[in-house]
Amino acid sequence: MEYVISGIQQVGIGVKNAEEAWAWYRRHFGFDVPIFKDAARASLMTRYTSGIAETRYAILAMNLQGGGGFEIWQYTSKEPQPAAQPPLLGDTGVFAVKLKSNNVAKSYESLKEKGAKVLSAPEKAPDGRMHFFVEDPYGNLFEITEGHSWFKMGTFPNGGVSGVVIGVSDMEKALPMYKNILGHQAVSYDVTEKFADYATLAGGKDRVRRVLLKASPICRGAFGNLLGTTEIELVETKDRTSTKMYESRNWGDLGFIHVCFDIRGMKALATKCAEAGSPFTVDSSNSFDMGKAAGHFSYIEDPDGTLIEFVETHKIPIFEKLGLFLNIKNRAPEKPLPNWMLGMLSLNRVRD
Repeated sequence: MEYVISGIQQVGIGVKNAEEAWAWYRRHFGFDVPIFKDAARASLMTRYTSGIAETRYAILAMNLQGGGGFEIWQYTSKEPQPAAQPPLLGDTGVFAVKLKSNNVAKSYESLKEKGAKVLSAPEKAPDGRMHFFVEDPYGNLFEITEGHSWFKMGTFPNGGVSGVVIGVSDMEKALPMYKNILGHQAVSYDVTEKFADYATLAGGKDRVRRVLLKASPICRGAFGNLLGTTEIELVETKDRTSTKMYESRNWGDLGFIHVCFDIRGMKALATKCAEAGSPFTVDSSNSFDMGKAAGHFSYIEDPDGTLIEFVETHKIPIFEKLGLFLNIKNRAPEKPLPNWMLGMLSLNRVRD
């Protein structure tokens, strides 16, 4: 069986206080549906936590208009560490998270009215789409970008995660993994210059090469309709030597700790990654349990050590209060779940 990628399931965000951060993401970005809340020991991640099995508390929250979620991640056994200095555009790691918007101008005005730290007015990206950048209270950067893939239209002008901006040190070394393993084969643009739409960002006045990759074929599988189309923008700085955002820090420390793809066919994916020279560095081997959710997870690294997670979902709660769970372990890999079934996740919505 070949593996199937349904889309970006979530981006991990290391914070000091998960509940506080989630409240901010609910109010400003509409991530108001919790898929799970779970406290546990990250025993399988010691490769990336200095050999120590740290304890943590995590919330997976989604915006059900469509797109991936946030895994809001808080150490409970130690104080999470900040970067030695704020990351610059082109530093290696996840630099920004893309949130899709059905009305970029409306998203801009909404965030301004709510007092968010908006870094730029809407401008055109190289592909002509409008976008702008906003920073959360914890120094994490989000790009609000024009999107056209929706699960269900709601009251928020923005939906969920549609992509990421990742800094790489060598574009030619990075491209094969993102294209061939993650299936983002379509190149929307590949341009090198100084960009006006980056000028307000840290390091944004430098000359960079930026390559926008889109999933091709489009993401499919059980959660494909909900997660929607995805894109990965790789950025290589040309004016300086990049630094690693997580240099001398651990997975789970403050910032964007990984980008996670929802997949089916973990064994086939393991074979593909090994053959491509990017073997699994972490593998839960069978099934993990995240409170009321369960599945199989693994990690690989891109050439710069940026962490890519894969999750093969086996079970998720639809309406936990009534004991309703969705078991998809034996479902045909490419078959999408009915929209009405995915829509039932809204029964868990948290209203402020």
